[in-house]
Amino acid sequence: MTAEHALRLLLIEDEPGDSRLMQLALKKNGFDNELHIVGDGVEAMRFLQREGERFRHAIRPDLILLDIKMPGQSGLEFLQDIKRQPALRSIPAIVITTSMLEADVQAAYRLGAAGYILKPNDLTDFIQAIARMGHYWFKLVRLPKNAND
Repeated sequence: MTAEHALRLLLIEDEPGDSRLMQLALKKNGFDNELHIVGDGVEAMRFLQREGERFRHAIRPDLILLDIKMPGQSGLEFLQDIKRQPALRSIPAIVITTSMLEADVQAAYRLGAAGYILKPNDLTDFIQAIARMGHYWFKLVRLPKNAND
């Protein structure tokens, strides 16, 4: 994976407004990535395993962005599930959440999160946070070649 290659992202977010905000922040920062959005961990697992008609042609993402406070399966439960599966565990997963609880931070890293970012409440601050995250993950870090390439 080179810095010039548009990354394939999977956003796991149950709040439509936060999903739109992420799309806006990526666009405002000039990150031309392929973004796929699902509403919870269960749907994300179906996406990753290409289950059902809707996800039959789903891609393997280069990076997963996930909220941890979701109904049904939480982001932490999802993280635990993917890190147990050899075919999925190498996909970096970054938690992007409003939770400032130290227990959530500790759990996320213990379960294999590649990062933990607090969602700023201010739009400008959120766009800047995504700029910093994007610079690191989309331009600086070298990710393994995607199995779909």
